[in-house]
Formats: sequence, C-alpha cells, structure tokens
Amino acid sequence: MKFLDLDSPLMQVLNKVADLMILNILTMLFCIPVITVGPALTAMHYVALKMARDEECYIARDFFKSFRINLKQGTAIWLIELFIIVVLAGDFMIMNQIDISFGKVLKIILIVIAFVAMFTFMFVFPVLAKFDNTVLRTIKNAFFIGILQFPKTILMMILSVLPMGLFLLFPQITPIIFLFGMTVPAWLSAKLYSGYFRRLEDQITEANAPAEAEDPEEDGRIFKDELDESLVEDPRIG
Repeated sequence: MKFLDLDSPLMQVLNKVADLMILNILTMLFCIPVITVGPALTAMHYVALKMARDEECYIARDFFKSFRINLKQGTAIWLIELFIIVVLAGDFMIMNQIDISFGKVLKIILIVIAFVAMFTFMFVFPVLAKFDNTVLRTIKNAFFIGILQFPKTILMMILSVLPMGLFLLFPQITPIIFLFGMTVPAWLSAKLYSGYFRRLEDQITEANAPAEAEDPEEDGRIFKDELDESLVEDPRIG
C-alpha cells in the first residue's frame, strides 16, 4: 500500500509525531535535576529547529550534542532566568499581602518587567542553540529579537502556556501533555522564527571570513557574532 511507504505523507506525519514524542521525553528527563533545565531546553530548541526546517536530524544524537556544547552557558542563563522568576513572584506575593498608597503603580511596573522578561525568555534558548556568543550577549540578542518579532513572540508565549492551560482544564489529557507538551510548542515556535533566524545566519555568514567558520559537525552553532548590531540595522526582517 502506497500510504504505508516510508515517503508517504502518512508515514512522514507518524515519523514527526514519534520524533516529537522522543524529544519531549528526553527533555523532561534532563529537566528533572532542575539545574540542567537550561541546557535541556536549549537542546530541545536545537532539534526542534532542525525538524521545523526538515533538515537531517537524529533526535537523541543531536539532543546530546547540543546539551554538551551548551551545558555551561545554558546552566548560567537558566540560573539567571530562575532568579528573575523567583524575585518577580516574590514581589507579586508581597504586593498582594500589603496595602500601600502606590501599590497599583508598583504592580503595573512589575507586570511590565515580567512582560519584558517573557519576551526575552521566549528566544533566549533558541538563540543559544543556534548562535555562539557570551551569556550576556545571548540574553541581549534574545531581548532584541523578542521585541522585533513582536507578533510572533506573543503567539509563542501563548503556545508555551497552552499545554498547562489544557492540563488544568482537562486533566484527563495528562498523557498527551507528558508526551508532547514541551516539544509541540517548541516545534511550532521554530516554524515561526525559522525564516528570521535564516536571514540572520545569512547576514553573519556573509560578514565573517570563511576561515572563521567552525566545522558544523563539531558545533551546530557555527555563527559567532555581535548579533544585536545586525538586528538594529534592519529591524524589518521577519
């Protein structure tokens, strides 16, 4: 039967579903120690982008390669992100428990800060997965991309919280959330930002001398750059 051929649309869909399931399980397992959430999410986004681009992809091998390469920076960024989350959550709890005259103003300020942080969080691990840079430069680039890709960033935020919302509304779908709750939003998000990343990659490749490029087999993040300058020069890319 042709619909059971390896190249048939049905088999391609089934293969994609299986890959997303395997990637989700790997990501969840490597998030369990908590301290490794950063590199695990980075590896997930690295594989998700390759899948979104229909590039040759070996789920486990590519996941472990990205996890190893980004272990230090991914951990550092995750600890910074976790610190920000804890501080903001603590501030909101304190504001709800005390009554001060300018409390509403402070809440608005906290909401704005939280919103800006979310813009950055949406892109920080995808940027780390694809671009080789310092921790601070990676965070800065993620912030700029989050702002410049504003409509897509909002959609990515919705995708990221949707599984949790579905879980709270329909607890019976817990097995589905367990198998696809992280990777399906990551894959759909990669579909949204893939074209933008591609243009940035082309800009950086043209700007860098060929001798400076690393072997892509050694490091999937072959682009070392001062990316925020490129973003500011052409904010219309998207």
